Amino acid sequence: MAERLSGTNIRRPLGTNHEGDLVWVIPDGFLPATSQGQLESHEATCVLNTGAQAATLQFEVYFEDREPLMGFTVVVPARRTNHIHLESLVNGDGQRIPRGVPYALRIVSDQPVVVQHSRLDTTQPALSLMTTMGYAVR
Repeated sequence: MAERLSGTNIRRPLGTNHEGDLVWVIPDGFLPATSQGQLESHEATCVLNTGAQAATLQFEVYFEDREPLMGFTVVVPARRTNHIHLESLVNGDGQRIPRGVPYALRIVSDQPVVVQHSRLDTTQPALSLMTTMGYAVR
């Protein structure tokens, strides 16, 4: 049985009030090591939780030449969004994502969420902003 979403032709199973998936990957991560001007170079993973329960997310950070960093936990409250600045994440061992090193993310959530990833690069006067949707793994 399905319900029609208001004003659309989209249907979803009865009893669900959320959008998204449980596992997301972002293959291209890079925290620029330097900044110029008033804005600091950074990356943010924006998570939308439209569900009725808080979502607990585990961030796994993969590299080209070293073992992954694990143990980064973020909670996104029900019916909320959280803009997670990746340079601020600290895992249970006190580790951070290093600047100036390419990495990739795997994000595992216990509730369906939607993930978007953005990078602000201010390493030169003509700053750039990149954003992309994460890839939902099914």
